[in-house]
Amino acid sequence: MIYPIIHKCRFKFPVEKMCQILNISRSGYYAWAKRPDSQRKIRNKELLEKIRNIHKVSRETYGSLRVTHALKNEGIPCGKNRVARLMKENKITAKTKRKFKATTNSKHNYPVADNLLNQDFSATKPNQVWVADITYIPTDEGWLYLAAIVDLYQRKVVGWAMDSTMTKQLCIDALKQAIGRQKPPRGLIHHSDRGVQYASREYRKSLESNGFIASMSRKGNCYDNACMESFFGTLKTELIYFTRFKTRAEARLAIFEYIEIFYNRIRLHSKLGYKSPVDYEKINKVA
Repeated sequence: MIYPIIHKCRFKFPVEKMCQILNISRSGYYAWAKRPDSQRKIRNKELLEKIRNIHKVSRETYGSLRVTHALKNEGIPCGKNRVARLMKENKITAKTKRKFKATTNSKHNYPVADNLLNQDFSATKPNQVWVADITYIPTDEGWLYLAAIVDLYQRKVVGWAMDSTMTKQLCIDALKQAIGRQKPPRGLIHHSDRGVQYASREYRKSLESNGFIASMSRKGNCYDNACMESFFGTLKTELIYFTRFKTRAEARLAIFEYIEIFYNRIRLHSKLGYKSPVDYEKINKVA
């Protein structure tokens, strides 16, 4: 039907002129325009409002698939094709990924641990396998470095630390936070790259004193620590690349909020059946 096209363009071109060109009566168009909305149109409007809200809460990071799962989690069953169509029609899009630079410095003479994971990133319970890494965040004051530790069971960030320099103490602080929060048992596997911070005598001593087993990626193989690469990629895509931080303090606050409030407690993770790490942990609590 031609009426919806005229209705959509009515603010750009006079209705009378369009009706004349298309050989359509004005009375016919106005009669169509005054008709009450159909039930499906009403439901689509209601659904679109919920989609907008979910997209906003997700920091504009969810595509149609995650929005669909978020709707289902709220008890609103809806097909992904319908959600995709409404998002496309209303120009609701997800932020796109960008590449980021590695920060590993593996040129050192410290001992290197064997790769115990071999790209098997599964875990059957919390505090069984942790993965760790460092990344950087640009600010107008200079770089801010973030060291983080993720539990592979529920993909939760269990420890993190930030500083203006990329030192071994930065990584030790993240480890201490994770240990203090999680109270992990001896025998936990701690996996990282071969960076000098993780291979240092002090860091290895921290692992050994807690009974942790060290594991390290092969040289130059980013896939050996893919879960941490994925987390940092997500952080940068959803926050860093779309924000200009004037100060390190401003960046610290934003990253704290992203990790502790959004990523751990709200953001849906595809590997967790579209549950947040905290919700997944609650649902699948292991005694």
